[in-house]
Amino acid sequence: MFPLKDNIPTERFPAVTVALIVANVIAYFFWQRGGLSFADPSSQAYLQNLYEYASYPYELTHPGEQCFPEGSQVTCDTGNGAQHGLPPAWLTLFTSMFMHGGLLHLGGNMLFLWIFGNNVEDSMGPVKFLLFYLLAGLAATAGQVVIGPEVAVPNIGASGAVAGVLGGYVVLFPRARVITVIFIIFFFTIVELPALLILGFWFIQQVLFGYFDLSDPAGEGGGVAYFAHIGGFVFGFLLIRAFASERRRRRQVDLARPRL
Repeated sequence: MFPLKDNIPTERFPAVTVALIVANVIAYFFWQRGGLSFADPSSQAYLQNLYEYASYPYELTHPGEQCFPEGSQVTCDTGNGAQHGLPPAWLTLFTSMFMHGGLLHLGGNMLFLWIFGNNVEDSMGPVKFLLFYLLAGLAATAGQVVIGPEVAVPNIGASGAVAGVLGGYVVLFPRARVITVIFIIFFFTIVELPALLILGFWFIQQVLFGYFDLSDPAGEGGGVAYFAHIGGFVFGFLLIRAFASERRRRRQVDLARPRL
């Protein structure tokens, strides 16, 4: 399934949503120096940036220790962070949210952020939405750390923060509908499906993949951090009411109703 557009209108221009998308795109192409596919392992600029600014679960559970590359391996110990010019672990919690492993990774996250983020932002305003987004990203990292606290593998991506937006959207607009492209082998069709079905299916998929991936929960082979997605989604689902305005939400829903 490939969502294109939902039926919930916005009253205000989603400035923060757009700014986050622009920031992620700029970070990928000009800061990470990413290409049109997954990073070329021979790209030293990309790999150096990855090792320095990604978030490592090990660093977060071992205060004072930092991870750095030594040849083809990652080493973690005390006192070498400054020597290798590494940023503090707390900073990588935020820098990692704006990094991606390839164009498809970036494009998928930004598509979901645009479709569902504009309405969530409209329900709470720009300042609260930015705070909500960043906290969802932190909750996503926490979910991954709980599952793999000893793992020294770089974690990157906006997926966890975007998952928080999806969790909040489900609570705010359970009856929303989304125009979706469905691919069937070599054919595709465009249908309108309930957002609850699309996002519920996505969450169940993350839970199942995470369950079967417990033998390698942090994606040590370069996989997907499913528990980060779960952590972000659960955060958004449980705490959206603390950020969103019920008055704004009702107005958005009223605008979505067909007029006779």
